[in-house]
Amino acid sequence: MVELKTKATNASVSEFIDAIPDADRRKDCKALVSMMSKATGSKARMWGPAIVGFGDYHYKYDTGREADWFETGFSPRKQALTLYLMGGKSKELLNKLGAHSSGVGCLYLKSLDDIHKPTLQKLIADSVKRLRKIAKEKARA
Repeated sequence: MVELKTKATNASVSEFIDAIPDADRRKDCKALVSMMSKATGSKARMWGPAIVGFGDYHYKYDTGREADWFETGFSPRKQALTLYLMGGKSKELLNKLGAHSSGVGCLYLKSLDDIHKPTLQKLIADSVKRLRKIAKEKARA
């Protein structure tokens, strides 16, 4: 069975964010730490060298593969802020968000100045709520 390369580390989230060269990107990352901490009730942790994750989620695929991951997180990639919304994304909220693009489990933002921040907070909280509901249902099964 293939093991995930990205795992939680003991690296400092503050040091990681403070090392971001662009002041606006640093500010956005600090805002995301606040938003995601609020949504999960969890402290930020580094996952690998460049992902900040919040909460814990153990998942199991239909194939039997299992892994530990975070409930939500982000990475300040060069092209955009990449948000990992493991519980999915509400289309209704995405329509109200502002300038963004998205993939299956990711949301890409150039800057938090380009989006409606209260909608982003709701989007993150909604994703975490859905993921926790899925986890409860699987635990009962």
